[in-house]
Amino acid sequence: MSYTFSVIIPVLNEPLIINQTVEHVCRLSSGFGLEVIVVDGEAEGRTIKEIKNGNVIKSVSPKGRGRQMNRGASLAHGDILLFLHTDTELPEDALTVISSTMDKTRCVGGSFDLGIKSERFIFRLIEQIVHVRTRVTRIPYGDQVIFIKRDVFESMKGFREIPLMEDVDLMKRIKKSGCRTCMIPQKVKTSPRRWEREGVLYCTLRNRMLIGLYHLGVDPEKLVKFYYKDW
Repeated sequence: MSYTFSVIIPVLNEPLIINQTVEHVCRLSSGFGLEVIVVDGEAEGRTIKEIKNGNVIKSVSPKGRGRQMNRGASLAHGDILLFLHTDTELPEDALTVISSTMDKTRCVGGSFDLGIKSERFIFRLIEQIVHVRTRVTRIPYGDQVIFIKRDVFESMKGFREIPLMEDVDLMKRIKKSGCRTCMIPQKVKTSPRRWEREGVLYCTLRNRMLIGLYHLGVDPEKLVKFYYKDW
């Protein structure tokens, strides 16, 4: 089956790298129908004002990845919605691999393995931990690039508009519904900038703590203050 894709990129204060991200996505489009949708969480739209590609669909929404990605999905026309963080790169054959995998497995969506753009050994360890966790739980996180059929996304009523864990919540609901997802073994490449800025150990332990508290039922409105200092 020949799928069309809508790549939805939520942004906040990313004017310096947004064009690089858009150019990367556009290079993937060979042989596929592709639209790129960038949703700015800043009311002034500073990031989307910097976009040079005139074919990009641009919008603003209240900040929060869940809200921004839902806004992007409401503008999308593709068969498959792919949610991409600004600092993450897809494999060059990502669209081909997604199409082939979904045809063969009859999955409704899925994600990639996590890769981190650094030579440091600690990041290889983090990648391996994420690989094992994802295979066991079948619940990937947003930095692994989640993709899903648009009709399924709409039937699930999209992301919950919570300030944190919107990706985990959606994948948990898909799993609970009985729909099948696929974990593509190829790696995306995400920036290590947050780990390096906050400290690898602190960032990793903080994230695990937040995930654990979320699974125990703590409100994401309370957890977000420990993740975004300026929330």
